[in-house]
Amino acid sequence: MAYTLNIGEKAPDFKLPATDGKTYRLSYFDEAPVLVIFFTCNHCPYVIGSDESTRQTVLKYQEKGVKFMAINSNSKNTYPEDSFPDMIKRMELNKFPWLYLYDESQETAYAYGALKTPHFYIFDKDRKLIYTGRALDNPREASKSTVFDLEKALDEHLSGKPVSTPLTNPIGCNIKWEGKDAKWMPPEACDLV
Repeated sequence: MAYTLNIGEKAPDFKLPATDGKTYRLSYFDEAPVLVIFFTCNHCPYVIGSDESTRQTVLKYQEKGVKFMAINSNSKNTYPEDSFPDMIKRMELNKFPWLYLYDESQETAYAYGALKTPHFYIFDKDRKLIYTGRALDNPREASKSTVFDLEKALDEHLSGKPVSTPLTNPIGCNIKWEGKDAKWMPPEACDLV
């Protein structure tokens, strides 16, 4: 098996606390025809640079029944600003229109094969993976982006077409793994394309 989930694989379950004070499992989203899960954090310049672009995408597709959920799997010992209390502050300050979950054990990041922050996954109604990779081609300076892979994949799927480009390489900072150097990646991790 590849490090990152393969197209067609089912979304792994999880049980994670969110900044809204609740705990969520994958089944919470059962009614959603499409689920977007993205791995993110508080400090990464690629995340911060694309926050408002992600907000616009979420607002656009929520109206079509798509649910969005963000997961922070970064080690707070590597980057203290990625702690759960700082996640809560970030959501209170920015009022992002998605759920923000904390994967302190990093088991969910490993189960999904998350490579970067941000790293996006789109699952269909059966929770099979139909797209994974980047949202756009310049997340650090989203206003300069010319390619919008996440929205293209959502548009194709919602119109009943197969996703023409199901794999792209996520662009961002690598996940900060507990007890490892900030630049460390699991040895089996690799580019998606």
